[in-house]
Amino acid sequence: MELIKNTYRRNIYALVALICLLSSCSSDDSQEDGTVYTYYYPTEVQTINTGSLGRPFDPRGIAISNNKLYVCNDSILEIFDATTLRPLESVKAYSKGNTHIKFAGLTSISIDEGRLYIGSQESRLFVLDQNTNQGITYVGNGQWWQTFVHVFGVVVKDGLVVVKEKENSVKIFETSQITAESPWNLNPIAKLNTQTGYTQYYSMGISDGQIVVAGRDSKSYLHYDINTVLSNKAASLTTPLTALQMPFPQAKPTAILFDETFVYTAENIDNLNYLKIYPKDVFLRNQYQPLLNVSDVQGKGTFGSISSIAHQGQQLYLSDNTNKNIRVIKINTAQITEYN
Repeated sequence: MELIKNTYRRNIYALVALICLLSSCSSDDSQEDGTVYTYYYPTEVQTINTGSLGRPFDPRGIAISNNKLYVCNDSILEIFDATTLRPLESVKAYSKGNTHIKFAGLTSISIDEGRLYIGSQESRLFVLDQNTNQGITYVGNGQWWQTFVHVFGVVVKDGLVVVKEKENSVKIFETSQITAESPWNLNPIAKLNTQTGYTQYYSMGISDGQIVVAGRDSKSYLHYDINTVLSNKAASLTTPLTALQMPFPQAKPTAILFDETFVYTAENIDNLNYLKIYPKDVFLRNQYQPLLNVSDVQGKGTFGSISSIAHQGQQLYLSDNTNKNIRVIKINTAQITEYN
């Protein structure tokens, strides 16, 4: 496997000053003897590209669990060691008993409670056992206008399976509906309306009672309150629920990932693609003041269109579909105290 490592180093204080001058990536904590500013800045760690596998690499949705990095690579689910980036396995089909369905057009992946939920542009959602990679079931039979019209995004958490399909439709299922014996033509419990959207890949997240869609076409993050969704689920099947949103003048969100403290996002503005980090509690109140806002790493390697983000420790994994690679970057912090 080829690991591309950037080992250059620069003067840290000059770097922090430059990054924060350009991107306003700081938070502050006032103290009696001064104000402490925390600055965030990225450094390059490793990269996965075509040379890493010896075959075409076209990454879309990615996820990390149990130190394994899962990558939707067109018709293959690639599995890597998340630390070394060593290839572990390539899963090319759904297999269960006598049923074998070759993967095609994989778009997205979410991992929850020992299951892999894999979205396919071929109008299916595959569910695999995380330990064995064997099939459990699938939703949708690959035919348009049945359960799904394509699948362009999936996120699973807190008992909900949220699926973005073609146009402006998001369908919600309960994980309890999807069992080894359940039929392929399950009915959703609720529907959401993204207002705009066609055949683009979509990234979504669930956190603190909200479903949030990175709405590239609507130039906004689409916030749906889960309690509101569940209390209106029957009516939403007729009239899908719309989101609380605050559109940006230009930015088109393309990826989103939550952890306990932060929200990691990617946004496109004209010909540039930005990685941003927001404090989660503020972001969920529809206030978008990033702690980090960069379009490259230390002035090199401009980001392409980031379709998905994964996270482990201090490292972010960026699925860069333009440059056909996954970049692993470390998020560093530095503190500076300003005295009056």
